[in-house]
Amino acid sequence: MILITGGTGLVGSHLLYDLCKSDKYVRVIKRSSSNISNVKKVFSYYSSNVDELLKNIEWVDADLSDVYSLMQVMNDVTEIYHCAAMVSFEPKHEEEMMKVNIEGTANMVNAAVEKKIRKFLHVSSITTIGRNRNDELCGEDLFWKASPDNSSYSISKYAAEREVWRASEEGLNMVIVNPSVIIGGGNWQQSSSNMFSKAYKGIKFYTDGVNGFVDVRDVSALMIKLMKSEINNQRYILNSENVAFKTYFDCMHQSFGKPKSSIKAGKILSSFAWREEKLRHFLTGTAPLITKETACSAHKRSFFSNDKIRKIFPDYQFILVEQSIKDTCELFLKDKK
Repeated sequence: MILITGGTGLVGSHLLYDLCKSDKYVRVIKRSSSNISNVKKVFSYYSSNVDELLKNIEWVDADLSDVYSLMQVMNDVTEIYHCAAMVSFEPKHEEEMMKVNIEGTANMVNAAVEKKIRKFLHVSSITTIGRNRNDELCGEDLFWKASPDNSSYSISKYAAEREVWRASEEGLNMVIVNPSVIIGGGNWQQSSSNMFSKAYKGIKFYTDGVNGFVDVRDVSALMIKLMKSEINNQRYILNSENVAFKTYFDCMHQSFGKPKSSIKAGKILSSFAWREEKLRHFLTGTAPLITKETACSAHKRSFFSNDKIRKIFPDYQFILVEQSIKDTCELFLKDKK
């Protein structure tokens, strides 16, 4: 039996599809308030046999803060994909995010150790990878360093990774994946998919930042390959290409028939922008479009290596970022109809 957390999210829903189309029976932990309609929508992107595929899913309401309920959910389970996480760059969500990402992961691995789960795959983030200077490639061997520039999200994901490594010392066979910025469709108001909603309206400003990007289909496929392998107690960066943010947004705008970003936003302009958004949020209560953390990250130049994952799967071909963006824009436009 396979168990998945975070099955309604971007990665989880695509992972569910890939497993169900392979005739795997999957148990999925969800909150009682979770909306599973997004899973059905993602399945419909790739199959006309949605209802039959959904029959392979057993939905179970459980709370990641309750280790005892998690142990019950793990009965008969041999493999776990832990995709659940909270992503936010708003200060008001920091306490909840720390609880979900750190305590939730600790409870998952504690229960997995107790239940002697065969293998545990944890979805982390590229934000826990250390950074080189001078635009040098960053690899899995670079350690995360405490810094005022680290976002609360990256701190929470780093601490969650430490819980997984701790469990490995207690006998849990585990693998960690560190995806870069994930490109894919589903919930267009959530996570990195939200950028397509913004690009559809048009983004005038750009920065000189660079980051790694990867298609969600690649993330799912490689997670399954790692789970099937004999590899344990390792971490892998999942990254297709390193691309400038301007190139990333220009490709979206081109697919949507919108003008390309034309105004370069330096650090001073960005600092005004996030402060203005903070004031707007205070006055209206609506979510800020830019926060201090996202404004700072937009100017970072980060380059990530995928050599380690390529060495173990040398025949695997990542989807190019340009193609990934085009495919995702098509899904967005399809949903707009």
